[in-house]
Parts: sequence; C-alpha cells; structure tokens
Amino acid sequence: MEDTLIREGDNLDITKERRNATFRVKKLAAFIHGGEEIVRRRKEIYDAVEREPRLKNSVPIEFLAREERHEEQARRAVAMTDVATDIIDGSDMFGEGIYYQSLIMGRDLHSLSLHYSMVLPAIQNQADDEQLDEWLGPIISRSLISTYAQTELGHGTNLSKLETTATYDPKTQEFILHSPTITATKWWPGALGKSSNYAIVMAQLYTNGKWHGPHPFFVQLRDAETHMPLKGVTVGDIGPKLGINGSDNGFLRFNNFRIPRKTMFMKNAKVLPDGTYVPPKHAKLGFGAMVFVRSIMIKDQSMQLGSAITIAVRYSAIRRQGEIVPNSGEVQILDYQTQQLRLFPQISRTLAFLFAAYEVKDLYLRVTTQLQEGNTELLPELHGLSSGLKSVVSWETAQGIEQCRLACGGHGYSQASAFPEIYSYAVGGCTYEGENIVMLLQVARQAFLGLVKIVSSIRAGTAKLSLLTSYIAEKQPKTRSKFTCVENVSAEDLIADFEYAAREQIFYAYDLLKKNETLYSTPEEAWNKTGIELCKASRLHVKAFLVRNYFNYVSKCNDSEIRPILDQLGKLYALDGISGGGVWFTRRGYYSDDQMATVRQGIYSLLEKIRPNAVAIVDAFDFSDRELQSVLGRRDGNVYENLLKWAQQNPMNRSEISTAYIKHLKPMMTEGKSKL
Repeated sequence: MEDTLIREGDNLDITKERRNATFRVKKLAAFIHGGEEIVRRRKEIYDAVEREPRLKNSVPIEFLAREERHEEQARRAVAMTDVATDIIDGSDMFGEGIYYQSLIMGRDLHSLSLHYSMVLPAIQNQADDEQLDEWLGPIISRSLISTYAQTELGHGTNLSKLETTATYDPKTQEFILHSPTITATKWWPGALGKSSNYAIVMAQLYTNGKWHGPHPFFVQLRDAETHMPLKGVTVGDIGPKLGINGSDNGFLRFNNFRIPRKTMFMKNAKVLPDGTYVPPKHAKLGFGAMVFVRSIMIKDQSMQLGSAITIAVRYSAIRRQGEIVPNSGEVQILDYQTQQLRLFPQISRTLAFLFAAYEVKDLYLRVTTQLQEGNTELLPELHGLSSGLKSVVSWETAQGIEQCRLACGGHGYSQASAFPEIYSYAVGGCTYEGENIVMLLQVARQAFLGLVKIVSSIRAGTAKLSLLTSYIAEKQPKTRSKFTCVENVSAEDLIADFEYAAREQIFYAYDLLKKNETLYSTPEEAWNKTGIELCKASRLHVKAFLVRNYFNYVSKCNDSEIRPILDQLGKLYALDGISGGGVWFTRRGYYSDDQMATVRQGIYSLLEKIRPNAVAIVDAFDFSDRELQSVLGRRDGNVYENLLKWAQQNPMNRSEISTAYIKHLKPMMTEGKSKL
C-alpha cells in the first residue's frame, strides 16, 4: 500500500514493513483520531510549531541539570502560551491543547501546567459571578501564576482528612489559614515551589465553631512585585523526583495566615459575613473539575503507551539478532513470536484506552450541560467511571511501557530511547489524582451507584440500573458458548465473557462482605477485610467496560480496508485479558480447559495476522519524531548512526579529559606508579 512515510534514505527494513502493509495508514489514522479533519489539523499544528524558533530546544533536555531544565521548560511554556491562540483552538484542551503541548513540552510539566489544567477549570466551574469577574481575567492574561494545592505530607487521596484549616473570623470577615502539624504541609503541587504566586488551597472549613469539611480557597502566596513569600507563608521546592523534573513541585505551610472571606469559592457552598454556612445543593458538584482532569489524563496515558509501542515496534523491525533457521541470517526481532506477544497487546491496549477516553469526554460534556440545568443524576456514574478507568489505565500503561522497554534490550535502558522519560512521566499517574487502589475501592463503594448497593438492590428486586451496570442483573450463563477457533469468536461473545467474570466477582465480593460483617465488630473492619476482593471486582467491572466500549466504538467503522485490523486488535485485547486472568473465566466451569487452550491458540493466530501490519499500525498513531524524542523510534529507522550523534551531544564530551580524571583518577594512578 502507498505510504507517505516512506522516503529516500530510510532504513531498508522499515521501508519493507511499510510497503507490505495491507491498508493505508492515513485511513486508520483518521479513524483513531476521530476523522480526516483532525489529522489534517494535527499536521497544521505541527508545521506551525516547527516554524516557531522559540518553541525549539537547542540541546536534548536529558542533558540539562535540574535547574537548567526548569528554566528551559519555563521559557518554552511562556513562548508556547504566547503564540497558542495563533495556532490552536483554545477551547479544545482535550484534543488540540494536549497535542500542542506535547509537541513543545515533551513528557514534562512546567510552570503553567496546573494553571491551565486545574485552576482555570476550577474557577470556571466553582467561582461565583463576582469571583469570576475578578479572577478569570488575570488567569487568562497570565498576570499571575497559579497552582492547585491539595495533597499534604500526611494525606493525599483521603481528602476528608486533610489537616490544613481555614477558620472564619466574623469580626474581620477573614479566614485564618493554618498548618497545625508537620503532616499538614502541602506537598507535591506542581509549580508551587518557585513559580506560582497564587494557589487554590484545599482546607478544612470551620465557621462559628462548626466543621464543614474541606473547601477550596484562592490564595495569594507571594508578593506581586518582589515574588517573596508573604508573611505567614512558607513555600519551597520539594527536590528531584523520578520524573517530570521541569516542574518545581513544592511544599507550603501557613502560620495563622489571614485571607478575605471572598477568597473562598462561593458558587456552590457559601459563608455569609456573619459566619453562617450555606451548603451546596448537591454534595458532589465539585467532582466536575476532577472528572475533566481525569478524562484528559486517560487520553494522555493512552498516548504515552502509544509512544512506547511505536518506538518498540519500529526498533524491533530494524533490529536484527539471532537466527530462527540456522545459517539463514539474522532476523528482525519482530519476527520472534515472543517479541510479538510482548508488543502487540500493547497496541490494542493503546486503542482501548484511547476509545475509553473519548467516551469519558463525551459523558463529561453531557453531564456538564445537565449540571447547568441542576441535574446531577449522571455525575456519580461519571465520577465512578473516571475513577475506575484512571486506576486500570494508569496501571496497565505503566506495565506496558516497561514491556516495551525490555523488548528493546540494552538500548531501551538509554535515555536516547525515551523509555526512561516515558515511564517516569506515565507511572506518576498511578498515584496522582487519586491512588489507584483507593480509586478501585471508591468504585466498589460509591461509583455507579456503588457495586455493593447494586448487588443488594438486585437481590431485593428493586434495582434501577444504567447501561453501564445493567449486565450485573442479567441471568448467569452456566458455560461458555462454543469457541473452537479465533475466527468463530464474536465481539458479543467476548463482551459476555468479561461481563460474566465481572458479575461473578462482584457477587463473590458482596457475599464475602456480608459474611465478614458477621465476623467483625464494625462495618469498617468488615470492609477492610474484604478490600482485596472488592478491588478485583472493580477492576473486572472496568475491564468489562473497556472491552464493551472498544467493540462499540469500532462498530462505527464500515471501511473494509481497516475494519479487519481493528477487529483483530480488539480480539487480541480481549483474548490476552482472558489468558492473563484465567481464574476469573474458569469459575464454575464457564471456560473449559480446551476452550482456554483455544484462547491461547487464538492469540498466536492473531499475532501472525497482525505481524505484517505492525509498523503501519503504529504509524497510524501519527506520532512525529518531535513527539517521540526517541532515537530508537525514529520514522526513518536510521537508529545506529543517530545513537552515536546523540551521544556526541553529551556535555561530558565537550572535553576529551574530564575533571573527575584530573582531580581524582590521575592522582590515584600517579600514586600507584610511585609505589611500583
């Protein structure tokens, strides 16, 4: 098939792969990204970024010391936002915004990351009209820099137990912010350390001697002219991290720091001048901004896995090592079935996660419209879906990236591969915006009306279920329907398999919880003793959604050229999940041993079918070399000569003799010679 990625001077092996593809890359790219117009816009944005000299870096960022990296990322962040309105649609953060930023900032955050991704949406959704008039202009004009300070040294995901206090003084109409303990120190907020002069601060609200739970406040931290911390504020950088070191993640403490009454967000909950507390109409109205961030996060995670698998597949197509048939010459490592099993399921996961992100975004937009009309019916369901997906997607993305790195052998360990940057960036998603296990327990306890509540209502005959949970009430099949080869397995059958596994585990966890309630003195202790099984139930519930959503999304494709590819990848995603989670599918004899053997054979058959198209499929993810920042994953496949060029840019190679040699090694050898 014709492939515009083929150019003169490319590596011959990668060119052969592209010529052997059975479909046109641009067709699959259009489906993956949501249409030809979006792919065209991506190219326009890329070209505009390439033309702007301020958006380039002169040296690979991996070679910069941390303070240099922070400065470079701040420089590019300012330049990026200077020209953003000339290049992208600022209202499309989910699409053009993420793509634009990834081209410029790479896998790093910067001084304005949370300013736009968390503070701006929070102000738009939680500030009253007066606050909106006061705060929105400075946020958009960048006349201040803001961040979101929630996590503390002692508490992160458990928002209800944050220790920072905001006590209202009706005499002065001020809140007194205070950090009463060391563990109350705000810790981790991006751009807090040295960049931000304002922050949304989550603190426990007290008025007239009563506690009202955590509430957000928009707080000035530093002087607008000198940038020095205000009296009563202690703030700084927390130091180097596993990744994302362009961002000055910070710490923050308050010592009886007074702020005006109107710095508390007042659209939902309110504190009147006399200290009277007016609660929000709905307790979960604040979830909207969190869901928005998670919808972006799920897409971002899928793109990180997509980057990793693009690099690994391309490199596996040009790397030759070993012989399958003796004396026949070294083969591309992509020809090894073991390599295919490591890599190809990561392609299917990338698409499953991306299509799920699209669904969450659409649900978010629908819920946002409903909230404006006072309808909160779908909000708990959306919160649960985003919580569960956040947990499953970030975990499997981190595992998938590591498999891609290992599949590239020793070169995958080098920063030149981009794997260390991709992994250290993506793995943070397992803990920020909610620690993964806690998220799964939330799905079990609250989300989707609560899996536990659903089982109880089903058994009582009073269940009112949504499209996402209706399968839980369906009659249990006794055994798997006929499955003898991968050709005769349907999407409907595979969806039913995952729903069976999820349903079985949900009921099992529920029954165990009820049993534990009779064995332990408190409901909380019984819940703790059932936590592992509840997490498994939530995880399977989310996986059932991912499989169902994948095939539902792909059903929109009627193109005979790319539909077979999408079906193959969907089946591989499902069968790999069944093979890896065998115990869940063999319960009560649902899958027989022979059928599980058929699953494995089906996987091997799919690996063989996907192999000729592997490079073209990852090409359809539409990652430029600028995005990948990987010598191993270069479009042209010319890896080895460029690995040498990359190494020669290393600042250590500016001099033939290092200071370490002059100061320490040479004196040691001189002393050694004197003793001979």
